Amino acid sequence: MAKITCADCKKCRREGQKLFLKGERCTSKKCAMERRPVAPGQHGAARKKNSEYAVQLREKQKAKRAYGLLEKQFRSYYDRATRIKGVTGENMLMLLECRLDNVIYRMGIGSSRAQSRQIVNHGHITVNGRTVNIPSFIVKAGDEIAIKENKQDNAMFKELRGAKIVMPKWLEFNTETFVGKIIELPKREDIDLNINEQLIVELYSK
Repeated sequence: MAKITCADCKKCRREGQKLFLKGERCTSKKCAMERRPVAPGQHGAARKKNSEYAVQLREKQKAKRAYGLLEKQFRSYYDRATRIKGVTGENMLMLLECRLDNVIYRMGIGSSRAQSRQIVNHGHITVNGRTVNIPSFIVKAGDEIAIKENKQDNAMFKELRGAKIVMPKWLEFNTETFVGKIIELPKREDIDLNINEQLIVELYSK
């Protein structure tokens, strides 16, 4: 089974911006982008003139790494987006945002998408009352997301109790009851990642 093994901080440095892959570390002085904001490797600091293809490829890699996906998984979201009415790039980002692991991250339950994926894998989350342990599960407007009652005393969730969490307007999460809801599907302006999705569409449509 394929697995992403590259160090998270190197991914951020390679893309030239914070992808928030390490949770709290990304907002501290320990962040690699704060200490050494150049691409990894011997020639990382060298100036390079990128071709059109290189610019498009970097944009795709940035999106893949931000959401923690492999190429086959990422391409499947693009293919699915082309079959949905509307703008392909925006549809693709909407599908990525609606992954259950991303929703758990956006609600503040997990400090990073990687940790959120682990929380889902371990069966801590329910969707509409049913346990879902598939990180790629696509949520819909109106779905109720909750931490299982018998898991709420887990050490990783204790700090959530009563905390004030800033989250996108398309989501809500009650830190007293540990129950949240998908108010509506996300729009492009709700997605704060610095990604030019049109470049990804141009790359895949060649």
